[in-house]
Amino acid sequence: MNYELFIAKRIIAAKQHKSSVSSPIIKIAITAIALGIVIMMISIATSIGLQKKIKEKISGFNGHIQISNYEENNSKITMNPISLEQDFYPNFTDVEGIKNVQSYASKGGIIRTETDFEGVVLKGVNLDYDWSFFETYLVEGSILKLDNEMSSEVLISKITSDRLGLKLGDTFNTFFVKNDPNKAPNVRKFTIAGIYNSGFKEFDENYIIGDIKQIQRLNKWKKNQVGGFEVLLDDFDDLEEKGNEIYSVVPPTLNAETIAEKNPAIFEWLDLFDINVIVIISIMILISGINMITALLVLILERTQMIGILKALGNSNWSIRKIFLYNAGLQITENLCPLSEPVQYNLYNIHVRIPHWTKRILWLPSVVFHILQGLDVISLR
Repeated sequence: MNYELFIAKRIIAAKQHKSSVSSPIIKIAITAIALGIVIMMISIATSIGLQKKIKEKISGFNGHIQISNYEENNSKITMNPISLEQDFYPNFTDVEGIKNVQSYASKGGIIRTETDFEGVVLKGVNLDYDWSFFETYLVEGSILKLDNEMSSEVLISKITSDRLGLKLGDTFNTFFVKNDPNKAPNVRKFTIAGIYNSGFKEFDENYIIGDIKQIQRLNKWKKNQVGGFEVLLDDFDDLEEKGNEIYSVVPPTLNAETIAEKNPAIFEWLDLFDINVIVIISIMILISGINMITALLVLILERTQMIGILKALGNSNWSIRKIFLYNAGLQITENLCPLSEPVQYNLYNIHVRIPHWTKRILWLPSVVFHILQGLDVISLR
């Protein structure tokens, strides 16, 4: 028989039938610990969710890895064409974990209406394009239906349409500068087939999505020439590893860059979220620890007579400490773990972006609670 555990259980059982000085203090301490756990969970969920969402949006516009000419790495505009006839297109045979390889081309232009104008980048896409990203953020109309004929339909962002006063189905003129600035620009009339809103202003205000054949015609490229390739991965966590693998297999005249390398400022900013979460968790652990120490001190001060009797009976200091440690552990286990089950249930049934391993760890206290209860370790009857 565990003598210290027996006394700790008797202390807690006695408090259920009479009021004591420590009872409200312990309840406040347990509530503070529960709030600390909730705040830590919210911090982790918010940070991971925001990071994942921003990464999804960046990759939605640019793919996970871009293959392009070396001289175009720092520009959103593709100047020199690349042949479609590549060993890695349409499928990578030497690299696993590739979801899709899609060709693209981009060209800067100016949208001109009767009252306003706006600088944009026309991103031309091909029949191999994965539309799942824009299907998610489409607010009006439909995605482009491309075929072998050149299409004049485009997707435009909500920000750009509001600025220019354009609506679904409207047509507008876009001016594209020629290589010779002394010549008049090329003009193309586009029709709005859909309006998207990703919520990422930096990209929404710049891009309109159209047919790659428009850019091929503007640049006088052949049908088998494109501006570059976008590679979509099955798992974003493999970005750096797959980026190195793809870089090693593409021809030496081409460069492969991950979106983290092309947008270093954004990804460095995202890394700061991890530091914020660590700081918040550290503060909450410190506060929870102080609350637990305060509760223990109150328990000890309230039981000075019992401590004197136990010392008189020959109990060691460590034996008495174990009684109060058991007492505090049982209080937290008895009150906090069952209350955490609804939160854990919601984490599994709503789309909170917490890794599965974190959710399993959050289930651990309740599992321990029920095992101990089944073994009659924390039964107070």
